[in-house]
Amino acid sequence: MDFDGILFFPLTPFDERGAVNEAELERHIGSGLEHGAGGVFAACGTGEIHALSADEHARVVARAVGVTGKRVPVVAGAGGSVGTAIEQAAAARDLGADGILLLPPYLVGAPQRGLVEYVRTVAEAVDIPVIVYQRGTMVFTPDSAAALAGIPSVVGFKDGAGDLGLMRQIVLAVRERRGPDFTFFNGLPTAELTFDAYRGVGVPLYSSAAFAFAPEVASAFYTAAHAGDPLAETLVKVFYDPLVKLRDRSAGYAVSLVKAGARLRGADMGGVRAPFVEPTEAEVAELGAIIDAGLAAIKEG
Repeated sequence: MDFDGILFFPLTPFDERGAVNEAELERHIGSGLEHGAGGVFAACGTGEIHALSADEHARVVARAVGVTGKRVPVVAGAGGSVGTAIEQAAAARDLGADGILLLPPYLVGAPQRGLVEYVRTVAEAVDIPVIVYQRGTMVFTPDSAAALAGIPSVVGFKDGAGDLGLMRQIVLAVRERRGPDFTFFNGLPTAELTFDAYRGVGVPLYSSAAFAFAPEVASAFYTAAHAGDPLAETLVKVFYDPLVKLRDRSAGYAVSLVKAGARLRGADMGGVRAPFVEPTEAEVAELGAIIDAGLAAIKEG
């Protein structure tokens, strides 16, 4: 899979009855494509995969594939138990997705060989490219990452752990095993803050949560950061750093604030599903001010 641009992780909109709002999902993904998304990662963490039924997961993936129309790769989330991950991967394949993002097994600690076997079991069960998501209970050593690179259908690695020293070792180990034909990307929440650091260890691609509610800001940062334009640092100061400070006030705000931001921008997103909680009115107002500051910086920059 070739990604060129910001990696877009769409939200999953819910209507007033709490059901998936497929029409709004289409509009949301379409807007992201218009703003230059380099890949669409549907029904993943930002899309509340943990809260979707099997039927809802499939409908979200189907809509993403339909709207995208092969303009950019579509990757579907999969994870949890081995059985659930295989079912989600098979559904994604049958619906026309280009690959899966394999999330960690939930609430289960395991040794390195067990984690490698988890990935291998899913990868060998379903004929679809796999990107492994390192975070939480699934963090790999360089040797284990090299073992993953030996699985033919494993084509990429998303890092959500944030250990730059470890990531440098993983990049070196995988490149030695697999060569350049392997994709790495920074998957930390608000990855723009660590863009320079990750690029320095050989990981230039990143996912952007902000792109889901402020694509103008996210796109401007992407262009400025790659060009060495001072606007990138300005946006870090007035938009991304305040956003991170707000996000860190509560577990789950990495998704809840993104959804609140999309609502502020006029999207019919609905709320988040439990166990996530909504930000307070004061926090939503603060988020609005952050968005305004980012948009103003773009106009001035």
